[in-house]
Order: sequence, then C-alpha cells, then structure tokens
Amino acid sequence: MRPPPEPLHLIKQRRDRALAVLAEGVPYIRFMGITFDRRGDEVTAVLNYSEKLIGNPLLPALHGGATAGFMEVAAVIELGFHLLWDEVESGRLNADDLTPETLPRMPKTIDFNVDYLRAGLPRDAYARARVNRIGRRYASVHVEAWQDNRHRLFAQATGHFLMPSRDGS
Repeated sequence: MRPPPEPLHLIKQRRDRALAVLAEGVPYIRFMGITFDRRGDEVTAVLNYSEKLIGNPLLPALHGGATAGFMEVAAVIELGFHLLWDEVESGRLNADDLTPETLPRMPKTIDFNVDYLRAGLPRDAYARARVNRIGRRYASVHVEAWQDNRHRLFAQATGHFLMPSRDGS
C-alpha cells in the first residue's frame, strides 16, 4: 500500500524554503534589492526600484551594470534552483536543513552577454531565465528582462556557466 500523497502546502513550503536559502547565499542579491516570485517551477526575479540603480539621472535610466548584474543573478538563481529542485524533490536534500553554508556548490559564470534593447526606466524590473542546456560540465541560460509589459523587453542576455563537479569541487 502506498503512503498518502504529501499535502500541497508542504510541497509549496519546501520549494519556497529552498529558493529563499538559495537567494540568502548571495549577498549581492540583498545589496541590489532583488526578490523572487516562484510559481510552480517558474521563478521571476524582481529588481525593486531604488535611486542607487540610476546610471543617468538626466534621462533617468537604470545603470547598465545594474541591469546586467540583475540579469546574471536571475540566470544563476534559475540554474541553481533547477539543480536544487531535483535534489529536494528526490529527498536527497531536506529543505528544512538547508542553510547558505550547506547548499551544494553553485555554477560559476564563464561568460555573460547582454543585449540592451532600450533604456530601463526608474521603476521595478522583472526577469525570467530559461535553462537552454545543462550538462555535466557547462550550462547555457537565456534571460529576458522587462518592466511594464512582458512582451516589451528592455534587455536580454545569454550566459554560459561552469557546472560544479559531482564530487563537490
């Protein structure tokens, strides 16, 4: 006889906990004011507007470095959550026991190319990353960023990441 299925609220709590710990492990996320909204396995990064993010006060427009950093964070968190999700859902890792210190090693950026399509306005920005390829040695991730209209991107990027080895090194 099979055990009863796990209640959905416990699954949601476990996934939210894994994402929160993953984000806690990156101090830059707090500095930039980035938060995350998770729906199922889809994660949206939110760059909460702050004056410190403005690069050109005459326009005003978001700094290109802030935009690139935000998008790279979205890519790394999506990739890390993708890896962590499998470990937590399989039971190999317990989400309640995770801390930033006990997280598995994260992928490292090899390269990250940003296409600036228009100026980022002085308001919140959103980004979603999609893992295009994940292998034993490297992964490829595409990111799209927008503000008011999901179909009117202000930037997009592609990044390649070195995957941590299976032995943790």
